[in-house]
Amino acid sequence: MSIKSRILLVGAATLLALSACGFNDSVPAAGTSKGAVAATVNGSPISESLVEMMMKQRGDLGREAGAEARKAFIDRLAMQLIITQEAIKSGLDKTPEVANRLELGRQSVLVDAFIQDYVKNHTISDAELNAGYEKLKAEASGQEYKARHILVETEAEAKEIIAKLKKNPQAFEALAKEKSKDRGSKANGGDLGWFDPHGMVPEFGAAVAALAKGKFSEEPVKTQFGYHVIMLDDSRMKPAPALEQVKDNLMQQLQGQNLRKYFDELKAKAKIEVAAGMAPAATAEPKQAEPTKK
Repeated sequence: MSIKSRILLVGAATLLALSACGFNDSVPAAGTSKGAVAATVNGSPISESLVEMMMKQRGDLGREAGAEARKAFIDRLAMQLIITQEAIKSGLDKTPEVANRLELGRQSVLVDAFIQDYVKNHTISDAELNAGYEKLKAEASGQEYKARHILVETEAEAKEIIAKLKKNPQAFEALAKEKSKDRGSKANGGDLGWFDPHGMVPEFGAAVAALAKGKFSEEPVKTQFGYHVIMLDDSRMKPAPALEQVKDNLMQQLQGQNLRKYFDELKAKAKIEVAAGMAPAATAEPKQAEPTKK
């Protein structure tokens, strides 16, 4: 299955994870032929088109390796067909497990073909692309901040630092280098650079957003990491990415959304009947543990 089709299939959130069943659809099956024949094994043909398809999948071999690669692929397909013939002689294709895996493999190939055909014949219009881009820009918009912080273990240490900053706000950088536990920013005077507050732990993000430019937190900000003293250097509207930067990913996302919508419509129209006794038995809701008293 192609990478693009797998992405769309996952994005559409529809069918079973067929690969979990152990079927390997990366190696085409030999033994049927339409058109030119590259070789035969006990009278069963290996088609030239099958060999060419495998060689295209391994285009990294280069032209110089063409003849050698072709011979190797034919040998591989021949060996595969020999083993397949022996498996059929043994009746393995009739066993329930193997028959189910073969059927899931067949469905997997058809799903892949359907997705590729759908994408080919349902291209994203300029209007859809522009609408998707405007939505992306709206979601990506917002404030981002440039701040620095001093991280210490105790509230008392944080309050002591705040008291010093009230006397001399310019001492922040020196205090960060001296006191901060954050090794990543300590050497830079606590500088965290530009960041989206939603990418920080909630308490830290909220504290940064509440500060005015050039001001520091006058109360320690407690997080899972300890106690922070934060100074806001600057803020700005987060720039939206250019369309060309996100166009390919956005096109795939929109195709996935359209595909999911279409699959939902197909499912709504389908008549799905679960045989009596085949549905999993309802399980009792697990009891929630009572909160631990402190």
